[in-house]
Amino acid sequence: MCLPKSVLFIVFFFTSLLSISQNNDNINSRDLSYLTTGGKLLPLQAIIDIRHYSIVVDVDIANKSIKASTEVSLNLSEKTDTILLDLIHLYTVTKIKVNNKTVAFNQHDDKIYITSATGFIVGNQKVMIEYNGIPPVAVKPPWNGGFTWSKDSKGNDWMSINIQAEGGKMYFPCKDHPSDEPNEGADLKITIPKGLVVAGPGLLMSVTTKNDKSTYYWKTNYTISNYCIVFNIGKYTVVKDEYTTILGNKVPIEYYVLEVDVDKAKKVIELKKRDTKILEKYFGEYPWVKEKIGIGEVPNSGMEHQTMITFDNKFTYRQVGGQEYSDNLFHEYAHEWWANKVTNKDWGHMWIQEGIATYAEALAMYELGGEEAYSQMIDGHKRGSKNRKPIVPGEVVTEAEVYAGGDIYLKGSFFMHSLRYVIGDDIFFPTLKKLATDPKTTYDNFVTTSDVEKLFSAAAGQNLKPFFDFYLRTTNSLDLSVKQIGFQKYQIKIINFFMPLPMEVMANGQTSRIVIPNDGIIVNSTLPPQVDAKGFYLKKITVQ
Repeated sequence: MCLPKSVLFIVFFFTSLLSISQNNDNINSRDLSYLTTGGKLLPLQAIIDIRHYSIVVDVDIANKSIKASTEVSLNLSEKTDTILLDLIHLYTVTKIKVNNKTVAFNQHDDKIYITSATGFIVGNQKVMIEYNGIPPVAVKPPWNGGFTWSKDSKGNDWMSINIQAEGGKMYFPCKDHPSDEPNEGADLKITIPKGLVVAGPGLLMSVTTKNDKSTYYWKTNYTISNYCIVFNIGKYTVVKDEYTTILGNKVPIEYYVLEVDVDKAKKVIELKKRDTKILEKYFGEYPWVKEKIGIGEVPNSGMEHQTMITFDNKFTYRQVGGQEYSDNLFHEYAHEWWANKVTNKDWGHMWIQEGIATYAEALAMYELGGEEAYSQMIDGHKRGSKNRKPIVPGEVVTEAEVYAGGDIYLKGSFFMHSLRYVIGDDIFFPTLKKLATDPKTTYDNFVTTSDVEKLFSAAAGQNLKPFFDFYLRTTNSLDLSVKQIGFQKYQIKIINFFMPLPMEVMANGQTSRIVIPNDGIIVNSTLPPQVDAKGFYLKKITVQ
């Protein structure tokens, strides 16, 4: 998700969201502020493995409603009399078939209970659900999502969907949990008024027009997060180009830009090519070479939708090292690696996606503006870390819980900077690239904080778990003591951490990298030594 313009907004919004619990007495209202995704996986959904979604939607823009059907291909690991899927209560389900046979169902509490007297056997089940209704309108997209119905400057209809905070159930039946994605991808067939265009994930397979309507058929063969299975509608022109990846593969670039803004497209595409080179340098080849590098112009802040990153910064850029740069465009693009390719098993580990994508921005600063630009951004991340709650609050939490406070962005990024210092560039950067490229941690395979820690520990040849736990699972910062114990003699000790850590210590006008053991070190210095003056750690120092 995009890094908000104000960290204070994150704190306010997600703290407010956390404080709201679902009120079943109000379940028939259009107030969806209680919605989130993730949390404890229900037993009826734990036995489901989603294989594929095929979503067909007829969008009635005039009435801001949809008529739809979704086929869910899933595998059951156990026989069950009930298949449980998620869909918000604003839609009316009219018919359900399982393996082409009409079945009974009950719709309540934003869920669909599909039942069979004889039971559903182990193995593949194809569940076809027909439904219709008025989708929720986004209040503050993309952070508070839903459908955004808008007009471009020429009065043409313009619509976007953002559902990360609330989940895929905002418009299609699904197993709405981050631990399960459709391994065989998703199909979207979206029907809209003739003359408009649909931008979607994957590859555009066909466009058919009949009477006053057009149907766009989008298909992705890669695994994909529920919240990335979305589409945008507008009076788009598709501006195309091509990019040759670091491994020599040619990938189409497709920018779905409003007709009124087509003169701005070339610059965006050139920035996209440059940004791709930066990201490939650190994280490996662009992840979706069999599909496309997609960009969609939307009426709200950008989002990390797989192969169709959305973007809207009013085509304004800032200068970094004499080059134009967009924070929004780069951050969302970094999520193609950190979110879409490397994906958390649970929302509790969201810092991996948001924190490393934010750290990627600091690496972009280094590439464009050198060490000073990198250090300036990292210092901002350090100072912006609120440290009010652990950024890994647990192993099984909801999206709303983990986003509260916003530290998954800034503290997550600064943690990567600290880790880099602890183990050194020669280990840090190859290991970070391995995390982004190893089949064990990408695409169909999910990751947790423990997976990341074990990978870096193995590469460094030391147990980094105490370091990960200290900064990610607590709100602690290092408590350093610089104590004079004799004439021009000082003891430097870490009071609240029990793992040897390297520190930059300046004494007698010279700076050295010194490992501080558990019992501290003694330094001879005419003046009190300075410790970690460049700020590689979140810390406080007491000089005695």
